[in-house]
Amino acid sequence: MARGKAISVKIPTLKVIKALEQSLNTLELNYTSQEAKEVKFQKATEAWKKEIFDFAIANIKKAINLRTNYRSYSSTLNIDFDLALPEKEIPAEPTKDYETISRHEYKEQKEEISNAIRILKMTDEETVNTSTYNAVARYL
Repeated sequence: MARGKAISVKIPTLKVIKALEQSLNTLELNYTSQEAKEVKFQKATEAWKKEIFDFAIANIKKAINLRTNYRSYSSTLNIDFDLALPEKEIPAEPTKDYETISRHEYKEQKEEISNAIRILKMTDEETVNTSTYNAVARYL
């Protein structure tokens, strides 16, 4: 399809309302469950840090580029080294399986979706035109 040509489609209003309501429910679920997911992620990260520390200690003899830094004012010794090992041997770092939503972003999206639902419920039109759909499409 060539650029610049507009698509003219009529979408049933009830389908758009239902999709927006599902999107609002998903947004609320994601926002309310992100704290528990963050705690789980932090625990996994702490466990990984211990695992990577144990891994580094076990492979210290393979260390290259050994660097030390002694701080006499605080009586601390910093030892830094590199391990050149195949990636498959190194424990995998945990990754977030969720997207963090700020309070401001949540409130803004919730308000916009709720407003769109209210407006669409007030209409007598059976279909939504493409420009209206484009205005709410980012939430679907």
